[in-house]
Amino acid sequence: MKFQRLLRFVFMLGISLFALGWNAPFSQILGGDLAVAAPIVPNVDQLAETVQEIEALDALRTGLASSLEGSTEVPTMQTMKEVCRPVGMRAMELSQEHGWQVKQMAAKYRNPKHAPDNVNAEMALAKFDQEPTLIGFWDRETVNEQPGTRYYRRINVESSCLVCHGMKERRPQFVKDAYPQDLAYDFNVDDLRGMYAVFIPDGLQKALTETTH
Repeated sequence: MKFQRLLRFVFMLGISLFALGWNAPFSQILGGDLAVAAPIVPNVDQLAETVQEIEALDALRTGLASSLEGSTEVPTMQTMKEVCRPVGMRAMELSQEHGWQVKQMAAKYRNPKHAPDNVNAEMALAKFDQEPTLIGFWDRETVNEQPGTRYYRRINVESSCLVCHGMKERRPQFVKDAYPQDLAYDFNVDDLRGMYAVFIPDGLQKALTETTH
């Protein structure tokens, strides 16, 4: 059901862009306050595929995290390798398979590599924090001097996440040892944990077309 809503979002976004002649500010289409460039999206098919892949990635995250529910064992580094690492590995695979740049980001990050990488990402996190019902949205950006489209999708805290991301003093010892600058604690269920950020370079669609013709 959640995936169907997102597909409808993609479809209605395409209709809105066409009806508005691609000239209205993107924030008006979304009803939000994020200031971005005019919504000229050159790779709509890639965006629809992005939604599908990121929903599958988030389902993987949820499924693995649910394995911690009801467990009486204290989480260890091995637990992290079994529950958290596969999500990061799959994100890397998506980047390699599609030519995208797939990242997980958070304002309260545990690994510094997950900090927002530009002002747009910081604004996206703020937007998700201000709009709890917002699932995802597109943004036109330039990353590493390459113009493209970025898809942001929220990640919420689930009850199983609190085993490692709950009260600061209750964090597992391996977290305290491995991440002395940890910021990812004191969360409650349904809080904004972070987001997925998928960057699709404009030149990607052209490259794909040239290799298939």
